[in-house]
Amino acid sequence: MMAYALWEAEVGRSLELRSSRPVGATWQNPVSTKKKKKIIINMEKDKHSHFYNQKSDFRIEHSMLEELENKLINSRKTERAKIQQQLAKIHNNVKKLQHQLKDVKPTPDFVEKLREMMEEIENAINTFKEEQRLIYEELIKEREDKIIMKKLSGISSQVPVTSNHPSTLPEEGGQGGWGCYDHQNFVKPTFMEEVLEHLLEKHQDEVQAGKWYQKFMALEKEKKMQQKREEIFKLKEKANNTPMLFHNKQEDNQKQKEEQRKKQKLAVEAWKKQKSIEMSMKYASHLKEEEEKEKKRQKERQRQFKLKLLLESYTQQKKEQEEFLRLEKEIREKAEKAEKRKTAADEISRFQERDLHKLELKILDRQAKEDEKAQKQRRLAKLKEKVENNVSRDPSRLYKPTKGWEERTKKIGPTGSGPLLLIPHRAIPTWRQGIQRRV
Repeated sequence: MMAYALWEAEVGRSLELRSSRPVGATWQNPVSTKKKKKIIINMEKDKHSHFYNQKSDFRIEHSMLEELENKLINSRKTERAKIQQQLAKIHNNVKKLQHQLKDVKPTPDFVEKLREMMEEIENAINTFKEEQRLIYEELIKEREDKIIMKKLSGISSQVPVTSNHPSTLPEEGGQGGWGCYDHQNFVKPTFMEEVLEHLLEKHQDEVQAGKWYQKFMALEKEKKMQQKREEIFKLKEKANNTPMLFHNKQEDNQKQKEEQRKKQKLAVEAWKKQKSIEMSMKYASHLKEEEEKEKKRQKERQRQFKLKLLLESYTQQKKEQEEFLRLEKEIREKAEKAEKRKTAADEISRFQERDLHKLELKILDRQAKEDEKAQKQRRLAKLKEKVENNVSRDPSRLYKPTKGWEERTKKIGPTGSGPLLLIPHRAIPTWRQGIQRRV
């Protein structure tokens, strides 16, 4: 139960922050989810240690609270299971759609099937969002009702003197309505001339040395005096009405409570009407925006589908063109090969005829040479028959040394016997004469 109270307090705080922030501002949770979970776990432990202790005096008194807590836990579990089931259904539908998009077929039935699946997913998401929105709106309304009731109960008839003081700072700020830059430049100098030198956009009549602060101090003083007067007046009134207070206290309190309850009820009803009108206007604008977004998405899908069809037709046309070019190339290559084979056959036959002609010429030439050689042999034989060869043979002539060998084997004596007066040496150049040789 304490955990639920903590959760309700956190929700209330977040709703107060949400209601107090300006339109368009982003909401930031002051406490992270992990910290909340840790706080709830610690409080649950403390609760169990105190309430579920058999020796505790609060065990019997909190039995009703335990039953209520069990009901709340069961309801939260049911709601969590329902939300998880809805999210799992949406997740499965998205997975199916992704699986279908892997194998895209350009057929109207397939496109219609994809459109139905996308509409189903979108409807499920919108339904889930709408349910969550209604739940949070209900919580916001309850919390805002409590806040308004607190504000209305805290409203008292303030004297204008006391109400002027706190409204001075929010209206005029701590700088008398001046900007930060002008105020800083005004505080630094002391004299009016120096102020006017720094404040180029201000006139001398506008620069008064602190009227706003004097006004603020006067209002604060009047507020204090009025508070003292009110305290004195209340003390006097209490002293005068003490005997009557005991008689009419219950009736006055009852009437005052009834009047206050009626005022609060009227204020709450007026606020609820205004809030319902605002919510209906927001809902209508939201629906209009959703319709426009849906139209844009539909146009985008149609555009993508047309582009897809154009791309498929272009790819098909390109494939057909490539197939036609391939067949044309094959036919051309076959014709070229046939032409080459025909040319090669003609060339081979021509070469064979040429080789045969050369071979015939070669055979004729060889036969002519053989005939000429045979004729020459016959002519030499006839000449040998006519001339007789009577040549004497000398076999010892082959073993005699030749004249050259005899000259080479002759012994050569000394040419002279005189003394040796000059030994020839290598000549030294003139440019090196006198230079010692380096070792």
